Amino acid sequence: MTESDPPNPEESVREAVERSRSGAPAVGSVVRDRFSSDEVFQRIVAAADEEITSGARELFFSALAAGFAITITFLLYVSMKASTGGDPVLSALLYPLGFVYIIIGGYQLYTENTLPPVALTLERLASVPALLRNWVVVLAGNLLGGTLGAAALAYGGVLSPEAADAALEIAQAGVETPWTSLFFKAAFAGLIVAGVVWVTFAARDTISRLVVVYMAFLAVPLGGLFHVVVSYTEMVYLVMNGRLSFLVGLNEFVVPVLLGNTFGGVVLVTIVNYFQTTENRLESARFEGAKRQLSMSEWALGSLVGRSYVPLIEADEAVESNPDAYHVVVPISNPRTEAHVVELACTLAKGREDAVVDIVHVVQVPSRISQRYGAAQNDRIVQHSNQLLEGARERAAGYEVEARTSTVVSHRSFEEIFTISQRKDADLVVMGWGNDRIWAGGKAERRLNELANRLPCDFLVLNDRNYDTGRLLVPTVESSHSELSAEVARALRDTVGSEVTLLHVVDGPDDRERGESFLSEWAETHGIPDANLVVDDSGDAERAIEEYADSHTMILMGATERGLLARLLTDSLYFDVVNDTDHPILLAERATNRTLKERLFGR
Repeated sequence: MTESDPPNPEESVREAVERSRSGAPAVGSVVRDRFSSDEVFQRIVAAADEEITSGARELFFSALAAGFAITITFLLYVSMKASTGGDPVLSALLYPLGFVYIIIGGYQLYTENTLPPVALTLERLASVPALLRNWVVVLAGNLLGGTLGAAALAYGGVLSPEAADAALEIAQAGVETPWTSLFFKAAFAGLIVAGVVWVTFAARDTISRLVVVYMAFLAVPLGGLFHVVVSYTEMVYLVMNGRLSFLVGLNEFVVPVLLGNTFGGVVLVTIVNYFQTTENRLESARFEGAKRQLSMSEWALGSLVGRSYVPLIEADEAVESNPDAYHVVVPISNPRTEAHVVELACTLAKGREDAVVDIVHVVQVPSRISQRYGAAQNDRIVQHSNQLLEGARERAAGYEVEARTSTVVSHRSFEEIFTISQRKDADLVVMGWGNDRIWAGGKAERRLNELANRLPCDFLVLNDRNYDTGRLLVPTVESSHSELSAEVARALRDTVGSEVTLLHVVDGPDDRERGESFLSEWAETHGIPDANLVVDDSGDAERAIEEYADSHTMILMGATERGLLARLLTDSLYFDVVNDTDHPILLAERATNRTLKERLFGR
């Protein structure tokens, strides 16, 4: 086919069919019904992306379901043992059923997770802390599910007397196995489980996967091997029947099995299979290959020293950054509609001697489904984003500030903003707020983590309807967030000549004199003594803001003690006026060291 030939529709359709939405190959490139090791690796990377970026809640409850499903394996194993007279082969025939549910159903099992996230970690696309976080959450869910399952078997009358005796016998035999034997038997079981993951990614249909899972897990009881979640369930069953101390069972039975499974899965399978792929595996699976890997410190320490995960695409301008500069980061989801957010950021930066504005186009992928892997497609994504950002660059150029643009494609939204601000050492983040902005995807993401973590920098969130900075209304209270509002108001006054009105609400007429004294001193302290001072003695802050909002063009409000970001994510902003007014609202939250309790309930 020459350059002048029109594209072949059949080839386009075939290409679409032969590649999954994640970009991983759906058929082999050499032999259509067989994948090469590199192609299997690409499919694993696609799954690992989803696992490593999943929220703790999603991982935990999926793992909880998997842990409880293991009860099916234990139940059927002891029931078959009791009904077949202890025949080792017949007893094991239904043992794999729980694992079939888990792996075919896509639930999270600790031993299954030894492969996909480790592949990302080996490539330095995910940090060791991110991997450990994934393991801890999944293991905790598995063990809790196993505990609930053991309780159901011990107290629910599910087992016949013969099956109950068989359960005690099997569990007791495991506990009495020497520590070293447990470790090595568990290592072989870990090899089997992680090997199953590799082979199932090489399979193209559910029937093949079903056969692989069944045959592999049938080998666990036939070989006298141990799986940590099954072993834990057996141990808890013994404890609930008064046959064993929990700590003794944990230390002498569960721990060696856990270590053996991990060793078998990671060392014997993941690393071996990883190194049988070619050195082109990363370039074919991720955009820009090794150039985007985590640094060694990031890989070892994660977000403590930078970032813990490399998003799918991250195209930055190659510009050296001045570490002493005041960095303003502007994450936007649509460069065409968020011009006012860029204007505000540049206006604030202009008021500083040495400031840099980083405009970051965050391209979100729905439901954590990655864009098609491959340099050609990813180049097109970045080129299109670069075209969209041209308007933002032109707008920033009019403010005579140093402005840079970049593109990030990621499964995450709000969490990615935190990562970007930390990586760019931001002093201030200015972003838009609305259903079509980055917040829309953030509401489902790891809400508790946002509440628990310290803000990486100051945040300004703009609802830019009818954007006009001519007359600013700044409600004031004694808080660091109001101080940030004052800084913004002062910058807008000095840069674009905004008229500033400070509003302070007191409980009644008897407090008016105190309120006037407070407001006058507050204005002087924060460098805006020329502001209009208004004291309202109604005691109703929301009504006062509504009353004075109509004579102003923008409202600057500081966060409450619970926090601005937490309320935005949960759609629980304190004042209705924020949603009801037609004026632009700028919400400010200063980075503080508040605890989780303080963020949730205030001081």
